[in-house]
Amino acid sequence: MSGYILCQVKKAEKPFYIENISTNIYSIEELCYYLYNNLYLVDHSLISNKLCTWLDEELKLPKLAAKLRPFIGKEAGLEEILYPIFKEINYLAYEELRILNGRIERRNKESEEIREKRKGDALMENRMYVNAIRVYQKLLEKDSREISREMRERILHNQGCAYSYLFQMDKALDCFFAAWKVNQSEKALKIYLLAYRSVHTPEEFEKIQEDLKAENSVKKETARALEQFISLPEQKIAPGETDRILEDLTREYHRSTGS
Repeated sequence: MSGYILCQVKKAEKPFYIENISTNIYSIEELCYYLYNNLYLVDHSLISNKLCTWLDEELKLPKLAAKLRPFIGKEAGLEEILYPIFKEINYLAYEELRILNGRIERRNKESEEIREKRKGDALMENRMYVNAIRVYQKLLEKDSREISREMRERILHNQGCAYSYLFQMDKALDCFFAAWKVNQSEKALKIYLLAYRSVHTPEEFEKIQEDLKAENSVKKETARALEQFISLPEQKIAPGETDRILEDLTREYHRSTGS
């Protein structure tokens, strides 16, 4: 962001804890970076008395804290909250500010359901899987016309991914199966079958394909994907690598559906 590396304002001795992503920050540059890259995670848990007190006492920015206090606990436009913070250190170049304006404008036009879905996606990107599951579950429990069949499929798919990253494969499979049931798309079925095979025997895998009447094209694509993983040279899986492997399984789905 505009080449800012060194802090223009002193670093805090005591950090501010960002609840949504369970992370401590020590400077206004870090706060600006978080806000710019996580518009859908800007909520009441962030814009709070704690934040204002931290800006005032730790970063010695009483004027900025005073500008934000009127918005605590109230509905406010993102621009009313973000611009004073960014302006404090001229964090954004002109082109970056123009892009931000467009992002905020698009967000303002979105329905509450879409914004909540994107909040869940942002939590997923930050590996906050439990929080993402909660957001997705609340959306699934809503009886809203704004949640189309395609959107419901994507929510269930992403929820399944979150469960898989937590190694709760039974729940992940339930979500992947429910995602497939929404529209019975080939891509959703392929994901379900791949996940199913990861925890079941070859015989059980063959049976489920027959039970679900999987088309030959789906069987071939699934078999090809499984062969690619089987053909990989044996190697020890380093800590954290399991997440990467699970992400590889669903990357194609995300690209093709925008989920």
